[in-house]
Amino acid sequence: MSEKQTKAEHRGIPVTEEFRRYIASGWAPRKEDTTPRASVADYTERRRQALSEAFPGERLVVPAGGLKVRSNDCDYLFRPHSAFAHLTGLGADREPDAVLVLEPAEGGGHESVLYFRPASGRDTDEFFADSRYGEFWVGPRPTLASTQVELGITTRDLSQFETEVGKDVGTVQVRVVRDADVVVTAQVDTVRATVCQDEGVAEQAHQEAVTADQELARFLSTLRLCKDDWEAEQMRQACAATARAFEAVVAEFPEAVRRGRGERWIEGTFNRTARHEGNGVGYESICAAADHANTLHWVRNTGDVRPGDLVLLDAGIEMDSLFTADITRTLPVDGRFTAAQRQVYDAVFAAQSAGIAAVRPGAKFKDVHAAAIRVIAEHLYAWGMLPDGVDVEHALDPQRGAWHRRWMVHGTSHHLGLDVHDCALALREDYMDADLRPGMVLTVEPGLYFKEDDLLVPEDWRGIGVRIEDDVMVTEDGCELLSHHLPRSAEDVEAWMATVLPHS
Repeated sequence: MSEKQTKAEHRGIPVTEEFRRYIASGWAPRKEDTTPRASVADYTERRRQALSEAFPGERLVVPAGGLKVRSNDCDYLFRPHSAFAHLTGLGADREPDAVLVLEPAEGGGHESVLYFRPASGRDTDEFFADSRYGEFWVGPRPTLASTQVELGITTRDLSQFETEVGKDVGTVQVRVVRDADVVVTAQVDTVRATVCQDEGVAEQAHQEAVTADQELARFLSTLRLCKDDWEAEQMRQACAATARAFEAVVAEFPEAVRRGRGERWIEGTFNRTARHEGNGVGYESICAAADHANTLHWVRNTGDVRPGDLVLLDAGIEMDSLFTADITRTLPVDGRFTAAQRQVYDAVFAAQSAGIAAVRPGAKFKDVHAAAIRVIAEHLYAWGMLPDGVDVEHALDPQRGAWHRRWMVHGTSHHLGLDVHDCALALREDYMDADLRPGMVLTVEPGLYFKEDDLLVPEDWRGIGVRIEDDVMVTEDGCELLSHHLPRSAEDVEAWMATVLPHS
């Protein structure tokens, strides 16, 4: 190999000056950018204000994240970090490598500055030759001016970030969302390290900085607990779109049976609708037929779908804003439950109804699980499935009981929003032990899972797995069922499916 060749290159792009001049010439003027101010801009301004008030006088660095290689020279579809999306309003695939900085301002408060890679000139190599960022390859990028108008945020070229993030670092504390972008985190760590040269002291200072970064990440996660009006509307749209995708899936049940490997057919039908209705799926869809439903995170989706099966579909559409639904229905492929299937389904429906009834302001988050799991335990006791001498209260005792957990391993609820498991960094006191407040969005999703090889389960129930999941928002006097579009009771499910399934 030639000493000059250090990297394989197979595209053969011309590099002569004559070719560069040729590529740069002969283009019509770019159209005038008339991007309006985004509807979310007023809301993101208030979110950044809350962040500013929590960390006065500090420089706060919130990266979008960079492109991630899928294989060789192909990247995954980009999705910005949720904290970045929440504070800027940028969703879908915008903007890789961008960094939001809250810069402390004279006299108090912060100026929000968005550093990103703007549209490049047609006279640059990037325009034609850069397959990752070039306009020929991935399309035009927005300008600094248009983005400033759209978001109401000061914008600067990304090339300025590395210099500006370190200014006054000895007198201004700098925090960074560490998990968003390893490159940006390394840059921030480097500039913070310049303050102290003593090795021992430097290591202690680094650990203190990491702790400070974690405090920032936790605040940003907790900030999303209560949705504002704009976020609430995004959640409603996500649930409505997801309901349409469920209907598309049910209409394809006969094809899923006929073609074989029907779980993949179901997955593909949902994903196609998700890409059409929004940005895509909010998480990997669980399309589980028959006993696969008893594997809680069954995302292989490789199984057949057969007549008489139940199909557990746990899926949600993520909107372009990145807010996602998270809905589960367990549906009979033929449109009607068998007697055994219905008995299990009705028990889960009763548990879910109790959980939803517990969602109201002032109740504890954990009360929702307590209400649902009590109904599960009562059914298991009535069916004689708990060990001898174990009654409902014994089963529910967290220290001596939990016998029911054999058939419902998971919790009943989690927060929902930009992430399917949103606000995950919030402290227990702000999450599990917290009072429910208006604007909180959570799932209610009890289940019963009777594996086909579980000898403690009545024989005709083995292989039946049922989960019913809905998305609810706490209101001033109770809750709003965001996913009301889809039926929940067995009777309503059968009636709905009769209108959707193709008739021979």
